[in-house]
Amino acid sequence: MSILIRPEEYGVAERFLHYVKIDTQSDPHVISYPSTEKQKDLGRLLVEELKALGIHDAHLDEFGYVYATVDSNVDDPAIPVICFCSHMDTSPDCSGEHVKPIIHKNYQGEPLVLPDDPTQVLTQENHPDLRNQLGNDIITASGTTLLGADNKAGLAAIMDAVALLLKHPEIKHGKIRILFTPDEEIGRGVDKVDMVKLGADFGYTIDGETAGSIEDETFSADGAVLTINGISAHPGFAKEKMQSAIKIAAKIIEALPKDGLSPETTAGREGFIHPVSISGTVEQAKIEFIIRDFTNERLHAHGQILEKITKHVIEQHSGCSYQLVIHEQYRNMKHVLDKYPAIMNIGLQAIQLAGLNPIRRSIRGGTDGSRLSFMGLPCPNIFAGEHAFHGKQEWVSIQDMQKATLTILHIAYLWAKKEERN
Repeated sequence: MSILIRPEEYGVAERFLHYVKIDTQSDPHVISYPSTEKQKDLGRLLVEELKALGIHDAHLDEFGYVYATVDSNVDDPAIPVICFCSHMDTSPDCSGEHVKPIIHKNYQGEPLVLPDDPTQVLTQENHPDLRNQLGNDIITASGTTLLGADNKAGLAAIMDAVALLLKHPEIKHGKIRILFTPDEEIGRGVDKVDMVKLGADFGYTIDGETAGSIEDETFSADGAVLTINGISAHPGFAKEKMQSAIKIAAKIIEALPKDGLSPETTAGREGFIHPVSISGTVEQAKIEFIIRDFTNERLHAHGQILEKITKHVIEQHSGCSYQLVIHEQYRNMKHVLDKYPAIMNIGLQAIQLAGLNPIRRSIRGGTDGSRLSFMGLPCPNIFAGEHAFHGKQEWVSIQDMQKATLTILHIAYLWAKKEERN
């Protein structure tokens, strides 16, 4: 059965337009939970809205997480508890302060010029997915900030789905848990999740791109910190004495592969070694890397390449040394999801029932679902319609957000059907 919702019943656009005006940018340089208190401003609003809908247990905890329950309307204790999850923070890469969303109604393929910075122009050439949006209503920011569709489109879709489930009791569903997280953009999105309190069996993050897409595979990810110990000397008397850690660091970066193993030279299922920051003095310098690939074996091999390059460079500098520390960040969620095929089968069927062609994808990145899957909550990623995230040309269409809402409704409905979950 396909669920029918009249266009005028959707409130996802109005919710989204409200949420993006609240600055929720996270900060990787602050070690607190959440990293910025302003994320709680949106959390409090979401709790108020959930309580207004009749969700009495909705609350914001001390770490900035929102938890809530939509009670089952089916007398069947065997129905798994399903969690829908999105994150509240926006990326530190671009300002999220004073976002001014603009609706471009009935898009017909024309360039979209953002008024506060006319050099910011969205075209079908630089945003190919716009070709699928003819006749739709496109939302952008005004040109000086990101929009925040990543991931407030997901928040709005989940919130609207909750409202519609409560409005339409004929849509049968089991117990549903809602989780909204802070700090996903800085890799800490599930650090403080209380999995016992959450109490869900399976989950879906609503944090994907193109309408119809569902992602069951992510990169496996490591971080690496390389510390280089040089030899300092007074620059006026440094001949044959000084060994600058800064220059050694530059040599190591220069020695990285140039025709592969970097974000700018890879695509698809190819991994990379990527220096993300460098700092230091003549005596000591530090380079931070992220290392990515879809298999743990290749991920480990990339770490060995980095060690080999570093060792070779250091050997050319007598008296210098290094320490390379590689630490796990997250792992490919497919290793977990393949054990529970019903999760993906229901996701794919829900997308189809929402009137879309399902697109099964891998993510060249990670989501909260990557780590949740290894914390006991197998959790693929469903589209929210967000595009060009982390930048001033970020956009989403109202119709795609409505389809995300409809997909959530169908997922809830299908899990309540015994024959679908077997």
